Amino acid sequence: MFEKVLIANRGEIALRIHRACHDMGIKTVAVHSTADANAMNVRLADESVCIGPPPARGSYLNIPSILSAAAITGADAIHPGIGFLSENADFAEVVLEHGFAFIGPKPEHIRVMGDKVRAKMAAKELGIPTVPGSEGALRDAAEAIRAAREIGYPVLLKAVSGGGGRGMKLARNEADLKTLLPLAQAEAQAAFNDSSVYMERFLDRPRHIEIQLLGDGRGGVVHLGERDCSLQRHHQKVLEETSSPGLDAAARERITGIAVKALEKLGYQSAGTLEFLYQDGEFYFIEMNTRLQVEHPISEMISGIDLVREQLRIAAGAPLGYRQSDIQLRGHAIECRINAESPEDFRPSPGRVSDYHAPGGPGIRVDSALYQGYEVPPYYDSLIAKLIVYGGDRDECLMRLRRAMEEYAIGGIETTIPLHQRLLDASDFRRGDYDIGWLERFLGHGA
Repeated sequence: MFEKVLIANRGEIALRIHRACHDMGIKTVAVHSTADANAMNVRLADESVCIGPPPARGSYLNIPSILSAAAITGADAIHPGIGFLSENADFAEVVLEHGFAFIGPKPEHIRVMGDKVRAKMAAKELGIPTVPGSEGALRDAAEAIRAAREIGYPVLLKAVSGGGGRGMKLARNEADLKTLLPLAQAEAQAAFNDSSVYMERFLDRPRHIEIQLLGDGRGGVVHLGERDCSLQRHHQKVLEETSSPGLDAAARERITGIAVKALEKLGYQSAGTLEFLYQDGEFYFIEMNTRLQVEHPISEMISGIDLVREQLRIAAGAPLGYRQSDIQLRGHAIECRINAESPEDFRPSPGRVSDYHAPGGPGIRVDSALYQGYEVPPYYDSLIAKLIVYGGDRDECLMRLRRAMEEYAIGGIETTIPLHQRLLDASDFRRGDYDIGWLERFLGHGA
């Protein structure tokens, strides 16, 4: 096992990884920007190294600085966390080339799954159902028009190198397509330095279902069930739950079986997630995330498996050590993403946390690096906490979630806690009757 792990990330996920390492007797190195000098993960790590100024490009995306920090502290492995360099195949390769272990998938798997077109082609080869769409990146408007006529309107334009909804445009007819194609390409170029876009059929009211998987790189693969991530705003997840209230046992068994077989064939290593749209009883592959997910804790809650611990074990060369039949998925779990944002218009709300009290009691877990007096910086993602709640069934989980929301106090900044309280009062959500467009409709109409 590793002796010292450098955590190439910040905030709650860096603290989450630090805790898993310490539970295993592994020392940690925190790297940080000047803006994060007083962050909780930096305070608790065994060692810390400042790697640059607040902008991520000069710090958390600065590969030479991260490698230098690993070298001078004597780290033998690097965990990329979530976001930043976590799905950068070049980073994974250079980490390995410099003699460090990379706590994540093989670079070739990151590379193929990071390109949306190549990922879709790979998915087809692995027997995963895909959304009807263009064969590859669209070369020009004429090709886009031909593809749309074959697929049928409405169609969705998506960035080949994209994520988070950037470069994504919905065209309901040919006139829309002619107008939106160059806009999608321009957005993709600005966000990802790659103007390539592709096309998929637009599904009007699907659910967003993802399967959590673990592979040891030796053919051993297990799943930890599915997560329903349909509650989204501007293609950003707001709340996730497991199991999905929209799947029955037969659908669940079908898609988890497909996912496990696909990753067995791929020889996948580490934690990974296959994401699908689900509508009218059919699943359609969206993408694969070759990293830990923000919402991984709810899968841990129902399975009892520490995903970060497993990532560390697998990266150190250990096999899974258990089979699918050994995993018992019990109860229900929900994660609410708490952002430093206005709950009304979602403007970022950085600043000093004047008061802080986290909820507790049975079934409550809070993943956060906040503390009273902490200064939330304006330079990074606004996610500041994850409230994870477990119950024996969905009703108990919802009751505990309501209590936890009433207890949670964060002063000095605005947060999205009131939004989640509104969701708990919505009858559609309480029934589990929602899709990926529901939250936008709810917010737009105040229903």
